[in-house]
Amino acid sequence: MLTRRAFMIFSAATVALIASRSKPAMAEVDAAAFVQAFGKRLTDVVNGDAPMADKKRLLQPLIDADVDVDTIARFCLGRFTSASTPQQIAEFTKLFHAVLINNITSKIGEYKGVTFSIGAANVRGGDSVVNSIVTRPNNAPNNVQWIVSTSSGAPKIVDVVAEGTSLRLTQRSDYASYLSQHGNNVDALIAAMRAQLSS
Repeated sequence: MLTRRAFMIFSAATVALIASRSKPAMAEVDAAAFVQAFGKRLTDVVNGDAPMADKKRLLQPLIDADVDVDTIARFCLGRFTSASTPQQIAEFTKLFHAVLINNITSKIGEYKGVTFSIGAANVRGGDSVVNSIVTRPNNAPNNVQWIVSTSSGAPKIVDVVAEGTSLRLTQRSDYASYLSQHGNNVDALIAAMRAQLSS
């Protein structure tokens, strides 16, 4: 199952993004600019007047274009990937996309008035780390890091880390826990994800 905490982290940061005037280190200008541009496109959708169904439809290609959802899905499935069939992996990945979009769009209304500013950027383990501060009305500011990878040939977001908590590490741990309680049966996880989407 996808945890509420994990997607609260991603959703809050994602729908909060707005362009920043701060100037990151020269070596990381491209990664910071990528995050800013991603945020601008998302904010235009989130703050628009379109019905929620249309916003969900418009967000799907933006997330698919700038977030490496397939890589995140495989990472979250972790050690169970090698024991899964190609059909299971394909179905799991498709459902992971759908659950991600569903969780983001279901919380759009909770983040009105959220602000976002970019801080320093650096390289860590081959990926670019873009630091930011996300502030929700009546809530303390949160430190959020956007992990950007170019391993696919283009910049893609591969993780969001809020106050030291990694979305993909948290989700992988939750999946592993769920699977260990269900006989390491990936089909059981797939069924749970389908049920989550239909509820």
